[in-house]
Amino acid sequence: MNKAVAYLAQRDARLAGILNGPPFKAPGESELFLDLIESIMSQQLSGSAASTIHGRFCRLFPAQRPTPRRLLKLTADQLRAAGVSRQKAGYLHNVADFFLKHDLSHAALQKLDDESIVALLTQIKGVGRWTVEMLLMFPLNRPDVLPVDDLGIQLAIKQLYGLRTSGPRLRKRMQALAESWRPHRSLACKYLWRWRSANR
Repeated sequence: MNKAVAYLAQRDARLAGILNGPPFKAPGESELFLDLIESIMSQQLSGSAASTIHGRFCRLFPAQRPTPRRLLKLTADQLRAAGVSRQKAGYLHNVADFFLKHDLSHAALQKLDDESIVALLTQIKGVGRWTVEMLLMFPLNRPDVLPVDDLGIQLAIKQLYGLRTSGPRLRKRMQALAESWRPHRSLACKYLWRWRSANR
């Protein structure tokens, strides 16, 4: 048991009961631009549908490697032909334009705290707080993120702690429960996702 898991187990007896299974691997280095456009494309789609459309989208680029400049040269109709909705095509263009105007490298973002990154990236139309929190937790590997709007986390916490509330009251209760998990809330959430997936 590593130190972070031991800390969580000591701080929350209910959570301690689900802190099992293999350790989570640290994410490898990735490109935030690619992570963000893939996240937008997968919104409100099943995993298989998102994978198919993402594959078609990537084939629009040389070596199947999207870049902001090349993405902006694609028309909405070209993106639609790959299966991207017109609304998402607009969002993807917004992302590409934003990346050309800002330094969003991992090195630059590491200088910012979590809330500053949320404030920066949610300026992009089509990018909400949940999307940025997923980027913080995974490609950026930030340790203390609590995505209170994530349905999987909401359902896992309700099931584990026997909560009956919902909406803003649930989010407030989640934040209160998770205070004891700091500074390892991301890790706690990963265990919650795993536990709920195994116990549906």
